[in-house]
Amino acid sequence: MILKTDRLILRPWKETDAQSLYEYAKDPDIGPIAGWPPHKSVEESLVIIRKVFNSKECYAICEKENNVAIGAVELKLNGHTDMTEKEDECELGYWLGKPFWGRGYVPEAARELIRYGFEKLGMTVIWCGYYEGNEKSKRVQEKLGFIYHHTCDQVPVSLLNEVRIGHTNYLTKEQWHF
Repeated sequence: MILKTDRLILRPWKETDAQSLYEYAKDPDIGPIAGWPPHKSVEESLVIIRKVFNSKECYAICEKENNVAIGAVELKLNGHTDMTEKEDECELGYWLGKPFWGRGYVPEAARELIRYGFEKLGMTVIWCGYYEGNEKSKRVQEKLGFIYHHTCDQVPVSLLNEVRIGHTNYLTKEQWHF
C-alpha cells in the first residue's frame, strides 16, 4: 500500500532504505526520546527494516520530490501494541529525521494514516503516547485532535533499560475530524 499527501509519500520500507534510515536514526536526539537507542551502523538499520519496519501498516515517510525515507509512521495493530487488545483499535507511532523537523511532516503523514485507519481498516479508536519531556510528540498529538486518557509513572522502556513517565492519548472515529 502506498499513501500520498500533498507533500509526502508513505510507502513500505525497502532494504535499500538502510543507508537513509541510518543517517537519521543514528542521531541521539531521535531515538532515545521515543524509547529506542541510536542506530550504530547501516547493518543495524537494515536489521530494523527487516524485523521491525516490516509490519503491515509501517510506512517510510518520504518527500514526493525524491522518495527518500526520512522517518516512519505506523499503525500498530493488535498483537504489536500493548495499548489495546481489541481488533478494531490500534496505536499510532512516528518519528522523523531532525533536518525535517518544523515542516509539519509528521502531522501531515499521521493525518493520512489516521484517515486510512478509520476509513479502510475499520478502526474505532487509535491510541498514541509519548514519554515525559517529548514536547514535540505531545504537540503533534494535540494538532491531530488526540484526547488525554492517562499518565503512568512506571513505564518500562526495555530497549534503553529505563523506567519513564508515559502519557497516553486516544482518538475515536467519532471525534476524528477529516
